[in-house]
Amino acid sequence: MQQIIYFIRKFRYFLLFLFLEILAIIFTIQQHSYHTSKFVNSANFISGGFYDKMNSINEFFLLKNENKLLIEENTRLKNLLSKKKIKYTQDSYKIIDSTNYFQKYEYSVAKVINNNYTKRNNILTINKGTNQGLTSDLGVVNSLGIIGVIETISSNYATVLSILNSNSKINVRLKNSDHFGTLIWDGKTHTTTQLIDIPRQAILKIGDTIITGGKSAIFPEGIPIGIIKSFKFERNQYQQINVLLFNDMSSIGYVQIVKNLQKNEQKNLEQNTTTNE
Repeated sequence: MQQIIYFIRKFRYFLLFLFLEILAIIFTIQQHSYHTSKFVNSANFISGGFYDKMNSINEFFLLKNENKLLIEENTRLKNLLSKKKIKYTQDSYKIIDSTNYFQKYEYSVAKVINNNYTKRNNILTINKGTNQGLTSDLGVVNSLGIIGVIETISSNYATVLSILNSNSKINVRLKNSDHFGTLIWDGKTHTTTQLIDIPRQAILKIGDTIITGGKSAIFPEGIPIGIIKSFKFERNQYQQINVLLFNDMSSIGYVQIVKNLQKNEQKNLEQNTTTNE
């Protein structure tokens, strides 16, 4: 208390001057409409800027929740579409018939809680497991393309064999033709994978889109993967075909799990056919 009294006594003239200045400004604003409008506009400008900054901060913190809501909505729509008979064209999916057709693919949402992309054999960890109905050998995708395939699984978690893994082999094809190949990774950069087994009669161009081929029982046909970045044609065959991924594999958040509801039927038929041979 004594320090406060000492401060007031020491700066009493300055405080008196400041008080009188504030009174003068208040009287000026109240008595003159021009000054009043200027003051109000200035106050609105300052408060508006403050609220705009606060809104930007709030939007930043709400962005994670908004992204989750968007991927959940996207998953719901995919489930609705998968209940209808879909035909893939070069530019889109087209519903051609929904009579007496049953759902082939089912989608669910998970979050990546651990992501490796700098090793030779990278895996991701997601926060869903057997308690949420997941099994191994399910495809993992997001809105930009494929992520990998579920490998090991526990009650509430699962590891995903990333496409950035030396053991990853994904059936793919050229979007503008029916030529198929296999997507692998050479371990050099997380932005680029490689395409092998492309027949020599295929016509490749820089910028051609690569999509899933639909031959496996894991991924639906037509999921985007990336574009051809570079390639060589030597000794009458394609070599070193590099595919620039649509996905930024170093930044993966929420993903979708693809379950092929007809996978067991397909696998059993293929195994029986192989056994009979």
